[in-house]
Amino acid sequence: MRDLLGKRLRYDVTTSYGLVLVPIHTFLNQEHLDLFKQHRIDAMDIVTTTMPDGQTQSAPDHDANRLVQKATEYAKDLFERIQTKKKIPLLEIKSELIPIVQQAADNPDLFQLFQAVKAKDEYTHQHNIGVGILSTLIGKWMELAETEVALLSLAATMHDVGKIKVSQEILMKPGKLTTAEYEEIKKHTILGYNMLRETVGINYRVALVALQHHERADGTGYPLQLQDSQLDKMSRIVAVADVFHAMSSKRPYHEMMPFHEVVSRLRKGFFGELDPHIVSVFLQNIIYNLVGRQVLLTDGRWGEVVYINPTDDTNPLVKIENTFLDLSRERHIHIKEVVI
Repeated sequence: MRDLLGKRLRYDVTTSYGLVLVPIHTFLNQEHLDLFKQHRIDAMDIVTTTMPDGQTQSAPDHDANRLVQKATEYAKDLFERIQTKKKIPLLEIKSELIPIVQQAADNPDLFQLFQAVKAKDEYTHQHNIGVGILSTLIGKWMELAETEVALLSLAATMHDVGKIKVSQEILMKPGKLTTAEYEEIKKHTILGYNMLRETVGINYRVALVALQHHERADGTGYPLQLQDSQLDKMSRIVAVADVFHAMSSKRPYHEMMPFHEVVSRLRKGFFGELDPHIVSVFLQNIIYNLVGRQVLLTDGRWGEVVYINPTDDTNPLVKIENTFLDLSRERHIHIKEVVI
């Protein structure tokens, strides 16, 4: 911990009970380090920021897998407690869970983060965290105010809270749902809305996200068939993150989709008409992060993305050993996976 001396905190350092030990922006001294040791605070959980005089900062914890796992385990325990006690501990969520979600979203390696948030088992809890992190990313890319991003992180992480009142047998069913089962699942939006509205101190927009994240701009969504102008911006952001994460993850009834298929389906509105601006911002940031990446192609070859075609950005130029492959011309070959 001694390498933290003189560094400035990027976030509050809190105990497991939400007590702030040392507030954000504090310059750390030996007394602070002794306090961390006394309260068994892991040095890996302490994130510092750039010093005003340009001194080198200690490296933030960008272990995406560790942070996502930590958040997922917390979310699992949290939702089980909500189910038992019928109460949402808002202050605890804000002080304990949301900082982990936001810290994970700060990961500078975008595709490492995408790999970390993909649900591979226990889809429900991994999905809550994945959507929280992805929504936070989108909010930052859209240059929302810091307070808006914090609210978005909370709303996105809690968007599916209503599912705790839906039969787990239906949620985990491996085969196709019956019409009655699908109607039962759709109720989670209204159930979540009601639960959040009854939570003391909650911002109304958090409840709106739970209600609206399955609505679509063309009125084809549920539960109220609302249209574009009727949807809160945060609901529209969470809808994009929700769809992307669902397609990228292993679920009881389908495997993870290849990268090119996820991007294509998102852009074409395969799951209903999403906000085109939000989709554009999201995909543009993903695609332009491909340059320099190693990719696995659908024909089994490995290559490196060297150039994004501005008129056909999902089919870049790929270098394979000493040759170049233009995917905009070889239309039968696509990017199956991005290597981290």
